[in-house]
Amino acid sequence: MSELHDPATFRTALRTWLGENDLTPPDDHSLAAHMKQFARVMRALYDGGWGRYGWPEHAGGLGGPDVLRAIVGEEIVGRRLAEPGPYSMIEVLAPTMIDYASPELAAEMLPKMLSGEEQWCQGFSEPGSGSDLASLTTRAVRRDDGKWVVNGQKVWTSFAQFSHRCILLTRTGDADTPNHQAITAFFVDLDSPGISVRPLHTMHDVDEFCEVYFDDVVVDESRMLGKPGDGWQLAMDLLPYERSTCFWQRIAYLYSRFDALIEAVKRQGQVVDSDLGEVYLALHTLRCRSAATQRRLAEGHKLGPDTSIDKVLLAGAEQLLYDTARNLLPGVIEFEDSAWRTEYLYSRAATIYGGTAEVQRNIIARRLLDLGKE
Repeated sequence: MSELHDPATFRTALRTWLGENDLTPPDDHSLAAHMKQFARVMRALYDGGWGRYGWPEHAGGLGGPDVLRAIVGEEIVGRRLAEPGPYSMIEVLAPTMIDYASPELAAEMLPKMLSGEEQWCQGFSEPGSGSDLASLTTRAVRRDDGKWVVNGQKVWTSFAQFSHRCILLTRTGDADTPNHQAITAFFVDLDSPGISVRPLHTMHDVDEFCEVYFDDVVVDESRMLGKPGDGWQLAMDLLPYERSTCFWQRIAYLYSRFDALIEAVKRQGQVVDSDLGEVYLALHTLRCRSAATQRRLAEGHKLGPDTSIDKVLLAGAEQLLYDTARNLLPGVIEFEDSAWRTEYLYSRAATIYGGTAEVQRNIIARRLLDLGKE
């Protein structure tokens, strides 16, 4: 229905549909329950058509502007029907599949992710290669029969224990190939022989991160994304998606937690003070910046290093929100086993995951402000 390609009409119709379909999550806050609820929501959105708008028809979508996907994410995550972490993987990985996989592979696989049938993960970071991703050491070697054999280790792989497939970066060049030209991406089935997934226990007690080991894992050449050596460009093209539509969902989630904080403060008989005003200003600034990013994406502009600004603003707003919750809700972080405690601890990593704040500021200084390397 082409009339639904209009964002305002689309949002109104989606809200009506959500009001008529009960997707309330169960009262179970475990990670396994969150993942099951996410799959349930994605199935309902796909069957209703909402989860297919904004995606190209040749990959199983219903067409329309990319901003339609942002609207769906904002409504779903803002209503707390699904958690932002699993939802964000769609916006990070599905566009990458469309851009780099063969048309046949994209058409086969994308509906599996959009419908909640499958979860995918991103195999980029390694124990010695985080912000310096170009130094990764997981290696893929081509055999005489054309298949590739992968050996190595990935870490901080979100939701790998629940995932069916992984977009994996490997090193394929020889010793003389420059780092950035020696990286190749593959789409790997995680039930392949030789793959071991080990969840990492974190201080916020939600084991969403994993180590993933690859021991002589055989990958067919048809699962290569792009050509040999395209992996670095794939990673650079992926980051703007991570910092555009999926950030929009995260912002909706933070706004919902801000509203919950205001209600908690009122229940304690406190006055809504300037501390909450500062949080609102940080969130509003972030939202305005992210809205501009969404518009550029919708107009077909290629996003680049300017999205580092979005990342810095997001990390700052998230940490300020939870710092303020700790200040205004005495003891709730330190002594109560609550969502506030879990999310406060998770927010400590906001300036680290997805590119450290220091690296992002260096990118802004060097590539946007032309301040040089010192």
